[in-house]
Amino acid sequence: MRQTSFADLDYDHKKRQTRRELFLAEMDKAVPWALLLEPLMPHYPTSGRRGRQPMPLAAMLRIHCMQQWFSFSDRQMEDALYEIESVRRFAGFAGVTDALPDETTILNFRHFLENNGLTAVLLDTTNAHLKANGLLVSKGTMVDATIIHASSSTKNQDKARDPDMHSTQKGNQWYFGMKIHIGADVNSGAVHSVTVTSANTADITELPKLLREGDEVVFGDAGYTSDEYKRGARHLGMRWCVNDKRKPNKNLSSKQKKRNRKQSSVRARVEHIFRIIKCQFGFRKTRYRGLAKNASQVNLLVGLANLYLLRRPLVAA
Repeated sequence: MRQTSFADLDYDHKKRQTRRELFLAEMDKAVPWALLLEPLMPHYPTSGRRGRQPMPLAAMLRIHCMQQWFSFSDRQMEDALYEIESVRRFAGFAGVTDALPDETTILNFRHFLENNGLTAVLLDTTNAHLKANGLLVSKGTMVDATIIHASSSTKNQDKARDPDMHSTQKGNQWYFGMKIHIGADVNSGAVHSVTVTSANTADITELPKLLREGDEVVFGDAGYTSDEYKRGARHLGMRWCVNDKRKPNKNLSSKQKKRNRKQSSVRARVEHIFRIIKCQFGFRKTRYRGLAKNASQVNLLVGLANLYLLRRPLVAA
C-alpha cells in the first residue's frame, strides 16, 4: 500500500475544488464504469509488446473519456496526466512517479476501440443502463442534425481535402465537413440512435435509421418535411409532428405557424445534446480524417453526453 505523502494531505485539505474537479466527481458517479468495461475485456490484450504488461483497462477507459470531455489530443492528454493532479487521480494513478501512459499508448487505445467497433457497443451499453433506470423509455423521438466542420486545407501528404467530407450550403453560408444525425427520446432528451454522414447528405434521408420500432410520435424541424414520410408514418399509426415548410411564394398560414411553435417547444430539447457535445466537450471540428474514425468518436461522445445530461437523476437513483 502506498504511503500518504505531505503533498496528498495538502491536496485533500485545500480550500476549494476547481470546476474540473467538480465535473470529474460528478461524472465518476454518473458513468457506469463496471458495465462499460465488460464488453471491452474480451478484446483487450493481456500482454503488451515485448512481454510488457499493458496499462490497466479501467485506467485507459477513464483517460479516453477525459480526452473526449476536455478535447485533449494524445500529447495533451499525456501532459495533463503529469501536470494536473485531479486528472491523474481520476485515471487511478497515485503520483507522477507511477508508470503513466505515454501518447503512443493513448493513441493505441483509441485504435483498439476503432478497430473492434467498440464505441458503438459502449453507446448501446450506456443506453441500456439509462433504460434500466427508466430514462429512455418513452415512445416518442425527436430528430435533428448538426454540421461539424472539417479542415479544408490541402497541406497534407495527399495534397487533397478529406474525400469523405463534403460542402453544403445553409442559408447563405457554405460549410465543409460532416453531419451528425440523432434520434433522441422525447421525455429524457437522451440520444438512442446516431448516424454520421458527409455534410451534403439531406437530413430526411437518415430519418428511418433514427426511429425506434415502438415509437408513436416523431418531432422534427422543417428539414424533415416530406409528404411521403408523413403518409407512411400515419399508415404505421405514428403522429407526424414535423414542422411545416414555407413553400415558394406562399407564406405559412396562422394555423401552421401556431402548430410549428407548439411542436418546436417540444423539439427544441433535442438541441441540448448538441450544446453539450459542441460547447461542453468542445467538439466543433473534426480531429481525424475519414468518416469511420470520426463516427467512432461521435458514438462515444453521444454516450458521454447522455450521461452528462442525465447525471443528476442517475446519481440520485
